[in-house]
Amino acid sequence: GKEFAGWREIANKYDLHTYFAEVGAPNQRGLNENNNGLLRRDGLSKKLDFRDLPDELVTQLMHRRNNIPRKSLNYRTPLEVFLSHVTEEQLSPFF
Repeated sequence: GKEFAGWREIANKYDLHTYFAEVGAPNQRGLNENNNGLLRRDGLSKKLDFRDLPDELVTQLMHRRNNIPRKSLNYRTPLEVFLSHVTEEQLSPFF
């Protein structure tokens, strides 16, 4: 999708290795499929256009997802891991 439009530029800028799952192979996107399942349990259908969701609901869903401990993160939350890699100075423009 369009969310990947600038992937090569970002990968080159930050010396990142990029992996794209094969089309029609959901088993290669386990975490993505798990998150999709969580969204379905929140009552969001597959055909829903996320651009039509109220900002407040998106913020609630984002907060919920970022505060679920993950086995792959040694049972830390995505928010905890993110905050362990940034400084207060880097975050200050956002608050």
